[in-house]
Amino acid sequence: MADDDAPILLTPGPLTTSAGVKAAMDRDHGSRDPGFLALTQRVRERLLRVVGGDPATHAAVPLAGSGTTAVEAMVLSLVPPDGRLLMLVNGAYGERMAQIARAAGRDVTTLTWPEDSPVDPGAVDAALAADPAIGHVAVVHVETTTGLENPLHAIARTVQARGRALLVDAVASVAATPLDLQETPVHALAGTANKGLQGVPGLAFCVARRDALDAADGRAPSLTLDLAAQWRRFQRDGQWRFTPPTHAVAALDRALDELDGEGGVPARIARYRDNCATLRAGLRARGFVPLLPDAHQAPTIVTVHRPPELAFDALYDGLAARGFLIYPRKLTAAETFRVGCIGAIGRREIEGFLIALDDVTASLRP
Repeated sequence: MADDDAPILLTPGPLTTSAGVKAAMDRDHGSRDPGFLALTQRVRERLLRVVGGDPATHAAVPLAGSGTTAVEAMVLSLVPPDGRLLMLVNGAYGERMAQIARAAGRDVTTLTWPEDSPVDPGAVDAALAADPAIGHVAVVHVETTTGLENPLHAIARTVQARGRALLVDAVASVAATPLDLQETPVHALAGTANKGLQGVPGLAFCVARRDALDAADGRAPSLTLDLAAQWRRFQRDGQWRFTPPTHAVAALDRALDELDGEGGVPARIARYRDNCATLRAGLRARGFVPLLPDAHQAPTIVTVHRPPELAFDALYDGLAARGFLIYPRKLTAAETFRVGCIGAIGRREIEGFLIALDDVTASLRP
């Protein structure tokens, strides 16, 4: 799947991309050219289909930037200045969402769980029952700090039953684990082109209910991160308000072709699950211990306890020399490292990594 001469990126993102996605960026596009505007509209429609959004009730709003850009735009645009946000936190990216909301002057309260424990919908229900001032709830679907998947469907049903609005950081989960807005009621989600969709960095998006966007006019304390303003501009004339990442849009369109060619989201999830299962089994066979139990593991990135005799820098350098890039820990209390399972890779690349890991550990251990 990957280019033979490129390193395999076993990271949370950017990820290894296909030759076809790279080739899609060979052509330049005028940002106001009718052909590029048609490309943008096509990508918006396709993003809706990926997450099960209904065009009558939902809209996809792409933005230039990282996944965090989309998360910030979502929070700033949809949580009113006088509203209260309940943030569900069990990792660094939940903490980041809370920081975003507080920096914008929003009233934030948090429920917190350990990094290796999923959000408890019962605790969410109790918090909503106790505080009628909470209007919005926010959660990270797949917490890349550890690779933990939160029970989004149960959380969404709980929030809906209490008459509140749910905002989802789906940056790591779109096209990587089941997420269907026809089944899971959320007001908005934030995603990115360069994770499960296998595009390139620089393009993010929000999918939101149209009524939520309607209610957001003039709400964002930011010019460039105003989701409602960008949505209305797309509705009016199809234009981006600011310079778009033209090459990233073209790359995402090609990446969506490849997603369809693979068999759609279910087939991609199956490949990622196979990657993850192969990786976890191979690590255990070599004496490495994953941080999470199988029941809580998303098929995106695996956090692994690092033996004390294997310094991370030496481990990283040895694997990089053999063509594999991994990631350090992200605020976990234990000494760990992380290995990704997604991108334009399959079982062959995972098995190649495990062989390289054998070589490196043999060279580092006495």
